[in-house]
Order: sequence, then C-alpha cells, then structure tokens
Amino acid sequence: MPQKMNPFVFSQALWQECEHTYSKNPQWYISLQDSHQVNVNLLLLAQYLDQHVYFLTTAQWQILSDTIAPWNNQVLVPYRQLRRIAKRHLAPDEYQKMLDVELIMERKSQQYIQQKLNTLTLPFIQHDCCSTTNVDNYLRLFSLDSKALQYPHIIT
Repeated sequence: MPQKMNPFVFSQALWQECEHTYSKNPQWYISLQDSHQVNVNLLLLAQYLDQHVYFLTTAQWQILSDTIAPWNNQVLVPYRQLRRIAKRHLAPDEYQKMLDVELIMERKSQQYIQQKLNTLTLPFIQHDCCSTTNVDNYLRLFSLDSKALQYPHIIT
C-alpha cells in the first residue's frame, strides 16, 4: 500500500553510506558519469534505497534529476571540465584543492536531492518485490539497463 513519505526519514547520514558504497568502485561510477551523463549521487541514492527496500518510480527519479539539473549544468559539470583540463598544468597540491572544491559542490548537489526527496508528495511505496529496482528506474532515464552495464551489486 502506498505510504506518504515522512519528511524526517532521510537525513544527511544516508550520504555517508552512499560515499562508502562509492569508495568500493569509484571508477565504475565515474565511467557511467562520463560515458552516459549519469549522476553519481542519484545512482548512489538508488542503490541506497534498494538496500533499504524503498521504491521510487521513474517519474520520481525524473523529478529528482530535474531538481539538480540547473546546479549540475551551470556549476558542477563546467567546474569538473575545468578541473580536468587544468590537471596537467597544476602542481599536485593545487589539483587536490580543485578536487576538494568539487567535493563541496557534490555535497551541495546531495543537499538539493535530499531536500526534494524529503518533500515529495507523490506516493512513496515500500517495495518488497525484486521485479524492478530503483537503479533500473533511474537508469531508465538514460535508456540504460543495469544488466548491460555490468552493474556491481553491492553487498553490505
């Protein structure tokens, strides 16, 4: 039965778990980001929700994606491109400072996602079936299939 989402369910702590998941295979996430423009934070959130047996529809994933699109397109992605170009011209400590700034920007993106997630008025369904996953629904926005991407299932 659909449940209305409790606005206090998701805290900043969810991102700590997401960052732990990311640290297990960062190159896989970055390759999806670079080759398919998948947002790593949303993909990590999808994995988190799958692990915690909550389900969002593809439409809800689109809402979350649309929420961060302006920030990503106007700030984060251009900065990431600049950082990558500058890498060969910077000393390692200067480059690390740029990475640190990008991490601050990623965390701002996480805040936008979390704020929207906590205010969704659409039904939020506790999902106990394995027929489709949040990862599948999120990747569907990019016409991608987790099976075709050799999606690494996370074991906790």
